[in-house]
Amino acid sequence: MLKSSLIVAVSAAALAMAAPAIAQDQNVLTVSSEQTTTYVRNFNPFGQTSARATTLDFIYEPLVVFNRLKSNEANYRLAESFELADDLKSITFTLRDGLKWSDGEPLTADDVVFTYDYIKQFPALDFISVSAQLASVEKVDDRTVRFNLNEPNSLIANTIVGMPIVPEHIWADVADPVTFANENPVGSGPMTEITRFTPQVYEQCRNPNYWDADNLKVDCLRLPQLADNPQVLAALADGTLDWATSFIPDIDNTFVAKDPEHHKYWFTPSSLVSFQLSMVTPDENNRKAFNDVNFRRALSQLIDRQTIVDIAGYGYPLVNDDPSMLGELYKSFANPEVATQYGQYGQFDLDAGIAALDAAGYVDADGDGFRDNPDGTPIAIDIMVPNGWTDWIDAVQISMESLTEAGLNVKMSTPEAAVWTSGLIAGDYSMTLNALASAANPYFPYIRSFNPDDFGKSRFTAPHWENAEVMDLLGQYTQVKDPAEQKALMDKLQIIVAEAMPVIPVYNSPSFYEYNTSRFTGWADADDPKYSPVVSNANPARLLQLLDLDPVE
Repeated sequence: MLKSSLIVAVSAAALAMAAPAIAQDQNVLTVSSEQTTTYVRNFNPFGQTSARATTLDFIYEPLVVFNRLKSNEANYRLAESFELADDLKSITFTLRDGLKWSDGEPLTADDVVFTYDYIKQFPALDFISVSAQLASVEKVDDRTVRFNLNEPNSLIANTIVGMPIVPEHIWADVADPVTFANENPVGSGPMTEITRFTPQVYEQCRNPNYWDADNLKVDCLRLPQLADNPQVLAALADGTLDWATSFIPDIDNTFVAKDPEHHKYWFTPSSLVSFQLSMVTPDENNRKAFNDVNFRRALSQLIDRQTIVDIAGYGYPLVNDDPSMLGELYKSFANPEVATQYGQYGQFDLDAGIAALDAAGYVDADGDGFRDNPDGTPIAIDIMVPNGWTDWIDAVQISMESLTEAGLNVKMSTPEAAVWTSGLIAGDYSMTLNALASAANPYFPYIRSFNPDDFGKSRFTAPHWENAEVMDLLGQYTQVKDPAEQKALMDKLQIIVAEAMPVIPVYNSPSFYEYNTSRFTGWADADDPKYSPVVSNANPARLLQLLDLDPVE
């Protein structure tokens, strides 16, 4: 969530605690990848809440990094290749030759098989829920591993590479891997050596046995403890940080203006924020309107997306006016026919929205100043968003102005987040804003949004919109291997979703990325969008960014 907060200064004492302990002749990259009040020494790659944010990717390198900004392009890391079987019921990964762990021991197929047997033995480690999709994992030879699947799945590689591979010779002796802090990690990535660790700063340096050492020009990462957005801003503004991910209010003035030549940022699109209507709402009168595509289209035309972005989002989000939901994030998958046939329904046009309501019979039947259903029954819309989510509250208030001007009876309620979530899961709400996480392929947001098996289980299916053809096409999508066949299926899916408009896209939240070019070059940016360079631990492509950095001579 975007949060506004006051900018406060970081004390001199706090900065002193982050003073360098690394030799001056080393190339040191200072990074803020997480915000916390104190550092706890934990590098357990399976620990999603307790491990330091530089554990995945930098200590435990993935088999493959898929580039979300380039149609899911594979960037091979520990693996040099993978091959899906023709029947899509198995996938085989081939490791690079001569891989070693940071302690010099060989990294082989045995480690991969061990890791997957390990997460089956300890299900709490399986944070990507991959075990249930696998029938077995078998070693073919020292460099080759075959994953046998329970069901055909052309997208399984994206899931498999999300699991960190750990060394059998270390983890086989760990009594309780769930609580194991792994304070002195043995890893496979570029930065495995913890050379200093305090509650206020830690330093993570080069793997002496890294397979891709020739491409690694950074010697160490320095991670100063920064508790919140204002402290990150203070460090960015004074040039202390090279690479960060943080919400920065008024970034052009508070950060860029301090050193326009070197202080840079680039915000890439992330999770989709959309207005959603419950098509199973207990309010029978609202249900009539919400299940009418003409009403949903008119409502979409009454949403001033750009004003929401500019005011509620400080100008940072990217407007998403794509009726198919894809938008900028998935533009490489886009079917141009969506914009041609249905693009007008994603555009803010107050007059067109009013005219559409009139044409569909939503007029003021009883003279109370508000529009009613064509049968004369009243429509009263409560837009529900969680208490304290200030940017969403602002977005709703902006939307209520145009909705009210169009004659709709709307109000806002702000329950606690838990109440809001349970209402969305049950479909027991009227209208809401909802967010949907980004993914490598639009298949994933579609299946998360429209799968009837998840109705009543997940807030991401909040509209409870059912379409048998959509589910059939999604089923086919994972059963075909040919990219042209997949594209044809995705083109059809987009048209169906755009025509029905079961959700009303508003914007894609930004992934925050700030950087300083005074010490290193090679940064990805809007002019060279080679991958997402966000240093968050949710972005494996940050590994590619690290390897592209060169120190300024």
